[in-house]
Amino acid sequence: MTSPGSKKVVADNGSEKIVSGNLGRVGFSGDLNDSGSSSSSRNSGGEGGTFEYFGSVYHLGVNKIGHEYCNLRYLYIRGKYVEMYKKDPHENPDIKPIRRGVIGPTMMIEELGRRKVNHGDVYVIRFYNRLDESKKGEIACATAGEALKWVEAFDEAKQQAEYALSKGGSTRKKLSVEANIDLEGHRPRVRRYASGLKKLIRIGQGPETLLRQSSSLVNDGRGDGFYEGGDNGDAIEAYEWKCVCTINGVRIFEDVANFKAGRGVLVKAVAVVEASADAVFEVILNLDKHQRYEWDAVTGDSELIDSYEGHYDVVYCVYDPKYLSRWQSKRDFIFSRQWVRGQDGTYTILQFPAVHKKRPQKSGYRRTEITASTWEIRNLKKRMDAERPSCLVTHMLEIHSKRWGKWKRTSYSKFEKTIPYALLLQVAGLKEYIGANPAFRYETTATVVQSKLSDVPNGEYVDEEMEEQFYDATDSSSDEEESDEDDDDQDKKEIKVKLKNVSWAIASLSLKRPKAPGASNVLDASVDPVNIDPSHFQGSLRKGNGDKDSNCWNSPSGMGFMIRGKTYLKDNAKVMGGEPLLTLVSVDWFKVDKAVDNIALHPKCLVQSEPGKKLPFILVINLQVPAKPNYCLVLYYAADRPLSESSSLGKFVDGTDSYRDSRFKLIPSIVQGYWMVKRAVGTKACLLGKAVTCKYLRQDNFLEIDVDIGSSAVARSVIGLVLGYVTSLIVDLAILIEGKEETDLPEYILGTVRLNRIELDSAVSFEV
Repeated sequence: MTSPGSKKVVADNGSEKIVSGNLGRVGFSGDLNDSGSSSSSRNSGGEGGTFEYFGSVYHLGVNKIGHEYCNLRYLYIRGKYVEMYKKDPHENPDIKPIRRGVIGPTMMIEELGRRKVNHGDVYVIRFYNRLDESKKGEIACATAGEALKWVEAFDEAKQQAEYALSKGGSTRKKLSVEANIDLEGHRPRVRRYASGLKKLIRIGQGPETLLRQSSSLVNDGRGDGFYEGGDNGDAIEAYEWKCVCTINGVRIFEDVANFKAGRGVLVKAVAVVEASADAVFEVILNLDKHQRYEWDAVTGDSELIDSYEGHYDVVYCVYDPKYLSRWQSKRDFIFSRQWVRGQDGTYTILQFPAVHKKRPQKSGYRRTEITASTWEIRNLKKRMDAERPSCLVTHMLEIHSKRWGKWKRTSYSKFEKTIPYALLLQVAGLKEYIGANPAFRYETTATVVQSKLSDVPNGEYVDEEMEEQFYDATDSSSDEEESDEDDDDQDKKEIKVKLKNVSWAIASLSLKRPKAPGASNVLDASVDPVNIDPSHFQGSLRKGNGDKDSNCWNSPSGMGFMIRGKTYLKDNAKVMGGEPLLTLVSVDWFKVDKAVDNIALHPKCLVQSEPGKKLPFILVINLQVPAKPNYCLVLYYAADRPLSESSSLGKFVDGTDSYRDSRFKLIPSIVQGYWMVKRAVGTKACLLGKAVTCKYLRQDNFLEIDVDIGSSAVARSVIGLVLGYVTSLIVDLAILIEGKEETDLPEYILGTVRLNRIELDSAVSFEV
């Protein structure tokens, strides 16, 4: 019998292995940002700022005869270079890598989510060249937390490559940003080069723990580089939560604002669980019957029916009515689960009632519809390194107001026999189950050792013919990748500003909309401003006349968003945003057959018009929405003066793609709409260049950013949910440049947009 949290994976030779994700923490030298990534990039590649990363992964692929393989491998990232071994090179110093190459700035990393491989669940990461997507490959990890750490490690390596490019030197030794090198056939001669590397960070505890029967699958406590404590979101939400009771150490809240309005009541159960968010997430997603019997009274007898794109599945469940229902007939239901992990490591799981053709209504069972609900699992910041990891678990659902009110007044016993009540108590069961299993609370420490690979004085990787980019062993034709029979290893301050009811809270301030803080030197003050007349710019989506209007846009104040203040790097303090720096002059809503880039170059585009050419600067944001058909939402922001080259915006506009990817930030907020959509979208700032593929076009007086939402499975999943309710949603977006340095603070909002109940059919066909 396996321990709690362990996984069973069948290796390619047919033997079963128990897989766990006993991870070490990945440390960063920099500060944390509100989107969950490390801001240590400012030191990346400089003296004392280079790291090594290593650990065990599964290499997934297809060999030359068309057979899929899943091989245990050892991956090393050294600066901007990566190598793949069959065995640990520390224990086998004479072993040569089977794959190696450069992690160039054009490499893109995408998390594909959870996938079943050889009867075991793993988390898959895909790599590809954004200039040539035929160069691609995949690795897999035992847990979502481990996958997140590898993504961060590869991102750090990309920053090393960017640093190497920027510091100059021989063209032969520099990375080309647009390099497009094929790995097939050629394997360069390599000298050991790591004398310039300062730290060795171990991800995981080696292949022996991947194959050991243990309960350490979920034991990862997030590293200090992956969570910024305290912030629930970066947009002000209209909730007013009130604790109404405590059951078994779990607080039960209701949203008083919705309850007073006479609608269904939003209720949530909240508890602190002494385990990492990764551990709790794995327990909730695990459908093993014996494990769920220990904490879940509702969905213990569950069966996975189907799964899609690694972030969505469908589950069939039966339950005994004598425990939960007044009905005596057997009950069953089907529900879907959709999960998202934010850039700060917070998990959100959406559960909807569903139907599926594989499970039609069965004789003798009463088919019921489970209440829609959401899970949110957020790591809590530790006060000291020795403290055990913990997370805040929230389970939220909507309950009929009359039933809820009667239970509060009289402890309505019949309500305690309902599924909604049992769903609320899942948090209590989860807390007690994890508390009774110490393995879930165990946190491995980081393994940090000095590099011992130091043969080349200048610390450079030398290829006597050329440097190659690494795409996760894309050359699957190698004989070494077709068989694994000789692998012995495989055989063995919580600053939380929340104004409740944003509509009246902001209105009650009775203040003028303040100017954007920190934006005084962004535009060139030596040049007289031009007059921006919005009537000169007409887009396909009209400007609205207030929040009651539909199928239109407006530009709200930035006061509904929280951004980094001047002292953020010291105390994580955020301030309310002010008036946007740029003016939103027009919005286009296009219907296209496939995603369209470089819209600003189209002769009929606003940018190419005579009024557009007279503007000092235009920022074009092209949000490419995957659907059937596809859509493009194009936002045009104008400045009344030229940009100051030394400002954060000036450096962003004329910077490299890698620099832009690490700074371009968006804050979403569903002002009005279905609460499940609000939970799915969230209000947390997102570095778009890290989450999806962004392409940049800098010409003349404009910068266009093409945001390919369809490039991420997670983003596709969320946008699909949003489109289903879009005609009833009011959505606010704020765009800004992330301030990573003290000189870039306080942040300022570049622009905002409010989209009021957009109708998909109103999109205009784009003329190519």
